[in-house]
Amino acid sequence: MRVGFIHGVMNTDNMSISGETIDYGPCAFMDVYDPKTVFSSIDQLGRYAYENQPKITKWNLTRFAECLIPLISTNEDEAIKLATEALDKFEQNYETKWLNMMRDKLGLYGEDKEDKNLIMELLNWMKEKKADYTNTFIFLMNKTIKNSEVYDNADFDLWKTKWMKRLVMFGNTHDKSVDLMSSCNPMVIPRNHKIEEALMLANNGDLTLFNKLTKILQNPYQFNKDDLEFMSPAPHSHVKYQTFCGT
Repeated sequence: MRVGFIHGVMNTDNMSISGETIDYGPCAFMDVYDPKTVFSSIDQLGRYAYENQPKITKWNLTRFAECLIPLISTNEDEAIKLATEALDKFEQNYETKWLNMMRDKLGLYGEDKEDKNLIMELLNWMKEKKADYTNTFIFLMNKTIKNSEVYDNADFDLWKTKWMKRLVMFGNTHDKSVDLMSSCNPMVIPRNHKIEEALMLANNGDLTLFNKLTKILQNPYQFNKDDLEFMSPAPHSHVKYQTFCGT
């Protein structure tokens, strides 16, 4: 969720008992921020969309808990009660983790009661303006990116003023915030159009781009102006990008 990753088919057999997702097939990273983003060709109804991944996690855990009922207690009613109590903690635990995750992405130290509103204002603006999820946080770190015109916007400036005020709360400094953001926001993600380009060239015997992309992704949090082409979203297209099981 932190880096805009979408598993694609996050069903029960693609999640281990530790809660980690496995068996990456039709997975991809989100460019333009849209919580309803779906890439998988078989996910016609958006069951595994970006925003639904936490809900699917709880659904998977619930199915796992059902299998454990006989082991939790010999009294089935008691077992169901205990399992339900444990599962009911998921939303609050996730909300807490998500808030802290987003605070880190925005370089916010401490906790303020308006933090969630501040975060949601940014995400809603990103969705409305079709801003790139990864590059928005890079822009806030004052790093160079291509196609930054979207941020020349009055609503964004207003939000940024609120954000700057929040940064200095709790005796924090801007440089300290940027250091925190740099540890949480990748400069480069495996962008779908670059992967497709690298695979097409590799298919024709040219591994140059594939090797360069592999090298850059070994240090995704490292900023390098020479990597700007790998930081740019795909050119606008009316054709919906799709991934497939076996990708």
